[in-house]
Amino acid sequence: MDLVPISDRSPAPAALTPPGAPAHAHAPASGAAASKPGELKAVDKDTTAGILFGVGAYGLWGLLPLYFFVLHPAGAVEIVANRVVWSLLFCTLLITVTRSWRVIGAAFRNRTVIGPLALAAGLIAVNWLTYTYGVTTGQAVETSLGYFINPLVSVLLGVFVLKEKLRPLQWAAVGIGFVAVGVLTYSYGKLPWIALTLAFSFGLYGFVKKRVGPRADAITSLSVETIVLSPLAGVTMIVLATTGAATLTSNGAGHFWLLAASGVITAVPLLFFGASARRLPMTTIGLLQYFAPVLQFIVALVVFREAMTPERWIGFGVVWLALLVLTADMLLTTRKNAVTRRLARAAA
Repeated sequence: MDLVPISDRSPAPAALTPPGAPAHAHAPASGAAASKPGELKAVDKDTTAGILFGVGAYGLWGLLPLYFFVLHPAGAVEIVANRVVWSLLFCTLLITVTRSWRVIGAAFRNRTVIGPLALAAGLIAVNWLTYTYGVTTGQAVETSLGYFINPLVSVLLGVFVLKEKLRPLQWAAVGIGFVAVGVLTYSYGKLPWIALTLAFSFGLYGFVKKRVGPRADAITSLSVETIVLSPLAGVTMIVLATTGAATLTSNGAGHFWLLAASGVITAVPLLFFGASARRLPMTTIGLLQYFAPVLQFIVALVVFREAMTPERWIGFGVVWLALLVLTADMLLTTRKNAVTRRLARAAA
């Protein structure tokens, strides 16, 4: 099992078949050992694009704390409300340029699409609020911990939701992860609820998005989620403005445009993430997702100068050990599956 739960339509971990392609897409037509050059070239191009989109998404998410830092004195609720409302404007322009209004309408009429995406919208809203709160209150280290724990949450989703059986190394990784949470609970003097909320909300978000699969492309998915959240976000901005708690128009033009830019800053990595998930096997996405928390952790220590006690270093070290075990299992399983497929093709 991979770092992120795989839907029943997902390719095998080591496969390079683009999502939606038939399972035999790379099988030689006459028993030859290799696929046609044109097919390999198309697959390589798609995989390269997926990796670039993935690095872009996780890289931008990793640097997001720097953006929240310059938005001071705006609070978490105002920042998230602005992210949604300005993202709606961005999506409206994007849909108009790409002439996708019919696709959006079809998505809202399709229960198998609108239902999961509405759930995804709720999950990402919880994730945004928790993450923004953590960063703006001097707890960026704990927010990075949440995304380090996320792969372990994905394993648990595989067990409890997909009813998958864990391999020995996966059990070891999960066990080590629970030890890490215990150590960090002792270190913080409380359960690291920010980290756990981030891990579970984003783990479930990725799972729901993967289940939607090819029924909604990246633009459609992002647009539907934004439209679902916009009424509540709009009301929130009105309430903040009428109570004098909003900073959008009271801190100068620079602050206004920084908050307005939240639409693009929010939408672009989500689009990249959706485009990457549609092109890459989950093994690759599982490795790329470490990129964001590493950057967040570095920013928290180097830029924000947040404290790391010896106990916290131990806790993080145990988390990294669990991730190392999980990654080793993933790579070993991927190699074993690749060998099995090659032998099967040779025997065909």
